[in-house]
Amino acid sequence: MLPWNRIRRCLVALLLAAGLVTVPAAGAATAAEAPRSGWNDWSCKPSDAHPRPVVLVHGTLGNSVDNWLGLAPYLVKRGYCVYSLDYGQLPGVPFFHGLGPIDKSAEQLDAFVDKVLDSTGAAETDLVGHSQGGMMPRHYLKFLGGAAEVNALIGIAPDNHGTTLSGLTKLLPYFPGAEDLLSTATPGLADQITGSDFLTKLNEGGDTVPGVRYTVLATKYDQVVTPYRSGYLEGPDVRNVLLQDLCPVDLSEHLAIGLFDRIAFHEVANALDPAHAKPTTCASAFS
Repeated sequence: MLPWNRIRRCLVALLLAAGLVTVPAAGAATAAEAPRSGWNDWSCKPSDAHPRPVVLVHGTLGNSVDNWLGLAPYLVKRGYCVYSLDYGQLPGVPFFHGLGPIDKSAEQLDAFVDKVLDSTGAAETDLVGHSQGGMMPRHYLKFLGGAAEVNALIGIAPDNHGTTLSGLTKLLPYFPGAEDLLSTATPGLADQITGSDFLTKLNEGGDTVPGVRYTVLATKYDQVVTPYRSGYLEGPDVRNVLLQDLCPVDLSEHLAIGLFDRIAFHEVANALDPAHAKPTTCASAFS
């Protein structure tokens, strides 16, 4: 067995090449520090205009701060109570999260939503997730009773039906033991491979559960969720949106759509408050 540090370096290098990871700044903030930017403020009380708190769910190798330096302040400025969590931590791996078994990560999300609802007094929350963070909550909704606590799930480039990481995972069978190593060292990655046991169970019997509205935001330039349409959902109360249908010149790929694309942010705001939605166009980048 290879040492964990070597495994980690190899995986991060591989995923950097695939465009999945950004390296956090030195001394990255923790979730507890986020109120300086207006989110994870446990004194926040939802307004009549925005009665549901918003929980942001980061992607693979992300964390509760770095993934949301763009979207969280955007939503706070618009009057939402916004919260974010860390999940899927592995021992000895700081900053890079979302690597643990996804069913266990969903349990962490369940506990965090309970905390948010207790703090705010709200009956339901809305979830916004990037990449794995847009897919993982579906386990919570389907198997952990989350449908009773969630009004809407908005996935930004989610891998709802798995990914080959631009074909990189197709190489695994050619390296004896690689798949077992991936499952042992980083089960959160193995769970996202197309056809995994986790995804097979998640998608059995339909993509959605009653009572929850679903929005999927995708980009045709996604080089991680491949093909990008694998993120789309089928079922009632589903809206699948291709970013380039809203703004043809938007070139955002997998990371950019979640980190700083204000056209995507505008569509997130529409999905959170569809009664007051405004058309999303290229001009939305400046709104």
